[in-house]
Amino acid sequence: MPAHLDPRLLRAFLAVADELHFTRAAARLFVAQQALSRDVRRLERELGAELFVRTTRQVTLTADGERLVPHARRALAAQDDLLAAFGQVRPLLVDVNSPGLGTGTRVLERARELARDHELMARYESGLTGAAAELLAGRLDASFGRYAGLDPVLRAGLDHQPVRYEPMAVILPEDHPLAALDRVPLGALAGTVVYAGAGNPRTPEWTDLAHRLFEDRDITVAAPAPLAVGHEEFRRIMAKTRTPVLAVVGFPAMPGSVLRPLTDPVPLSPVSLVWRRGLVHPGIDALRRAAAEIAEAEDWLRPPAGGWIPASDKVTMRLHN
Repeated sequence: MPAHLDPRLLRAFLAVADELHFTRAAARLFVAQQALSRDVRRLERELGAELFVRTTRQVTLTADGERLVPHARRALAAQDDLLAAFGQVRPLLVDVNSPGLGTGTRVLERARELARDHELMARYESGLTGAAAELLAGRLDASFGRYAGLDPVLRAGLDHQPVRYEPMAVILPEDHPLAALDRVPLGALAGTVVYAGAGNPRTPEWTDLAHRLFEDRDITVAAPAPLAVGHEEFRRIMAKTRTPVLAVVGFPAMPGSVLRPLTDPVPLSPVSLVWRRGLVHPGIDALRRAAAEIAEAEDWLRPPAGGWIPASDKVTMRLHN
């Protein structure tokens, strides 16, 4: 029996024990499958025990593997508790997508009030798919977005808590004919092209939501184009292309444009708080409590009558609600 076990080896073991699949476990930890297999083999050598039975079709825990699971969980939890006891809880890195975006920013602000002794720092990853890779790599701790739109391989290493059905909107040039309306019926966009992030590798879950919304409504998702970065570049591209942009009602004001809620039906963007599975941190507890408080106080999880939500998202949000 070794005098010391590297906690990384225990995390590798637990990831495989949870997934019973080396490829999914590697994706969850954001490491190469070969590196994960190497860590598991090293742990087996150090313990002098076979932990998994591996075949071409499946991975199963041995009796020794089953016996190790609770000990490994307690060991890693004890390490986190020890660091916390000596004031070494690191800052929690929270992606709110972009500066000024409503849902994530509000939850983060309330969580800071609930966890005044801890540091919760904002990050801006601009898309849940992009943020998910950072979550799994341990370079980010929490994010907000459409969980059901993530690739299943990414979801396997993440957990989520439904936060809000956020009404969707459209950004229009100030002199666009529809800009005179207080609300824009979806039918008024028939025959038009709307930008929804197509081609942006960080936001495919948003583009997928747009395709589902526009299907059978004669609205086309704009072809892939480079992302306009910064307010001035957004203003210039909007003035040049005059292409409406799909957004949410909490999207911050942009120069040279107006934001108008969509209606008939009211399309809803399902937003979840998302974090790395197994993460223990007082900041995560504060974020979850803050999200639940605001959602209850403002009926964030009560869809309006006639609201539109993809069927897949309804199932995901309901199962975790």
